[in-house]
This record gives sequence, structure tokens and C-alpha cells, in this order.
Amino acid sequence: MLGSPRKQHGGGGGGSHSASFLLGALLPTLLLFFLASDRVGERLTSISTYTLGNNNNGSSSAHREQMTHDANLTDTDTTEERVFPGLAELLPRVATDDGTVIITSVNEAWSRPGSLLDLFRAGFNSGEEIAHLLNHTLIVAVDPGALAHCEAVHPHCYLLEVTSANVSSANRFMTRSYLELVWAKLELQQRVLQLGYSYLFTDVDIMWLRNPFRHISLYADMAISTDRFNGDAESLANAPNTGFYYVKSTNRTVEMVRRWRAARSRFPPTHDQAVFDEIKGELAGGELHIRFVFLETALFDGFCQLHDEMDRVCTMHANCCIGLENKVHDLTNMAADWKNYTSLAPAERRGSGRRWTAPDPVRGVHEAAL
Repeated sequence: MLGSPRKQHGGGGGGSHSASFLLGALLPTLLLFFLASDRVGERLTSISTYTLGNNNNGSSSAHREQMTHDANLTDTDTTEERVFPGLAELLPRVATDDGTVIITSVNEAWSRPGSLLDLFRAGFNSGEEIAHLLNHTLIVAVDPGALAHCEAVHPHCYLLEVTSANVSSANRFMTRSYLELVWAKLELQQRVLQLGYSYLFTDVDIMWLRNPFRHISLYADMAISTDRFNGDAESLANAPNTGFYYVKSTNRTVEMVRRWRAARSRFPPTHDQAVFDEIKGELAGGELHIRFVFLETALFDGFCQLHDEMDRVCTMHANCCIGLENKVHDLTNMAADWKNYTSLAPAERRGSGRRWTAPDPVRGVHEAAL
């Protein structure tokens, strides 16, 4: 009888050792899972972004996942929400089904009839199957005059009033009012990311011709246009242009934009593009490991490195062109070029040899600036 209890005790010890062994084997697996969860979540989100820019009905799982950022907002974020009243309610009406918003910004001068806003909107209507993307475009007005002009022509307008400088005029490059404008847009964009929405920011002096979302890599945390493209989409040696860029909503990109804004004090007085160029290596190589993709100028064209590939081009940027009047003049010529090109039958377009009307250097300075 004494042997039975000892046998049972020995059996219980074996079970305990087995449980300990299984628990010990399971813990590393669980640890790896939790460490990888942030990347896994981002990968699932990126896989679903094949629908970027589509006008489908219903909400995607990616959008629902991104919206969880809102539940994790801190007290600081609540303070920022008071700076942007009504934004959280407006974004769901503007966003695509996968939670992406196109954003541009205007002041009173840029939004007057016959100015850049009219050219910007006309590009969507004359472009190839992109008119629906206007429904997903948020136009940010930085003064009441711009808001009035916007509301006269567009359904989704938002007032981000900049009171630290007179921002209603044409605001030539690197003036104080120009700098206040470009930095104010980043503050709002950070809030958009915190609310769980990805965004594509586009300057209003960019003419959209084809759907750019088809050329934005699923790999990218941020895809950004270039003044001059060196042939390698992942090379940090490319010259970025912050007039056109896509940012995926993740916790890391929220922190990226926060650091971008904070770096302004390290490189005064300059604009967002110059600061971004200074810190892009830190963002890519630090603990954030931001994955940048630089967009080739043959597709995302501009005056700095002008191509004549009308069969491929998605957007045309009046960069390297200073002055509102010059931008309007040159983009108007290019809109006419595009109209002539699209009036041809598809077979006639190929090999037609159509070329853009070159920006007119006589009218003003054209240099790598904006």
C-alpha cells in the first residue's frame, strides 16, 4: 500500500514537469508574437491598400483597424482636437472606403476664380477616370476668404485659420507667411493620422491627370515626390518634394510627423521640405525605421525635371516656378496641351510626339525652390 502513494506522487511530478516544459516552450513564442504584433498589424493594413483611391461602397477592415488609433488618444491629443474642431466628424464623409483622404490647402489668393484652385479641380475632371477622387479631397482653407471661395465650388472644405501671419496674399517662396502656411499643414496632418486616416497631401499647384494611387507602393510608410529622381526609389539621395506625398496611418508615422514638426527649431528659419531632407536619414535609420519610397518624375512630373511622357504621367507639378502668376500661366498652357492630347483617338496618342509647352522663363524665375 505504501508503494501506491509513491507511484501516484511520481506520476504527479511527471505531469508537473511536463506542464513546466510546455509553459517554458510557449513563453518565447508568445513573446515573439507580441513583439511582432505592431509589424503584423501594419502588414495587414498595407495588404488591404490595393483599394487606394477606389470609390467602392462599404468600409474595409483596414479602415476599421486604423480607426482604433482614436481609442488610444492621450490627453495631449484631446487638446489638439480642440484646435481642429469638427475635423473628426468631417473625415468619414471625405475618406475612401479604406480610410484615405486627399488633402490640399489654399489661401484667398490661390482660391480666387481663375486661380490655382480652379486649375486643380479642372485637372480631375479632364483627367483619365479620376473625377470621383474629388469626392475624397479635403480642401483646407487657411483664411475665411479661401473658405468662402472653396465652399462655392467644393463640398468638403475645412477652415484652418492661420493668424500668426498675413497668409491671404500670394505668399512668395520663403516669406514669413509662406513658412507659417507650410508648417500649419503638418500640424493638421498629424491629427489626421491620429484619427486613423491615411492621407495623400498634394499642393494645389499640381495638376492631376491619372490615378496616382496605382503607383504608390504597398511597402511604403511614406511615398514622396521628387524634384529630381536618381533612378532608385529607395535611395535617400533623391531630392524630395513635400508638395506631394502619401503617408500611411500607423503609430510610427504619427511619431514621424511629430518629430518632423519638432525639427523645425533645429534648422531655422526654413520650410518643411528642407527640414525633411535633413532628417529623413534619422527617420529611416532610427528606431522608427520609416520605409520611404521616392516617386519617379516620369510619372509624377514637374518643372524641375520635365518629361514628355504623356502616355504615362499621373501628375504635373509647377515646382521650380516662383510666383502665383507664373504658376497659373504655365499650368494653363499645360492644361491646354493635355486637352489636345486627350482629344486624339487612343491609337493616335501613341507615338504622336506630343510635347508639353515648356515653362516660360521670361515670365519669372524658374528654379528648384517650391
